[in-house]
Amino acid sequence: MASWSDFAAAEPALADGIRALLQQYGPGMGYLATIRPDGGPRVHPVSPVFTADGLYCFIVDSPKRRDLERDGRYALHAYPPEDNDDEATLTGRAVAVRDPRIIAHLAGTLHASPDVDWRLFELTIDKAMLRRHGPAGALPLAATPFLPAYAQTWHAPHPKPNLLAVAS
Repeated sequence: MASWSDFAAAEPALADGIRALLQQYGPGMGYLATIRPDGGPRVHPVSPVFTADGLYCFIVDSPKRRDLERDGRYALHAYPPEDNDDEATLTGRAVAVRDPRIIAHLAGTLHASPDVDWRLFELTIDKAMLRRHGPAGALPLAATPFLPAYAQTWHAPHPKPNLLAVAS
């Protein structure tokens, strides 16, 4: 898993494209998929927060938060643009932020109410995908010039096991 800043440093153009789709309406907006206790998917709208250090979400007391506390795997998908079918998706693990300095800084900056039962999660990234469908969209009409879709995917580097440590 990688932080948003690690991913953005590794693939700045891809990160810029994904961030642009997630923030196309101003603040971050997307659909967060979590895993219910029975293994099924649960999808909710969220407002992801980008900083120089990471990608975060304030999650209020809800089934979505309980899903993340039990099993941190997530998928985040951008809202669809109004003029095309471009899409951006991130997958990884949501990790509860425990550092009081980060929590206080983001809560203060974003005016997160102390009267609401929320928790801050960092969304670490395992896979990032941006797909551009072009002006014709995903299902082009016959009268529209067809441009093939373009997709770019990034996978976080996974550490290689230390075979010497395993053999000892």
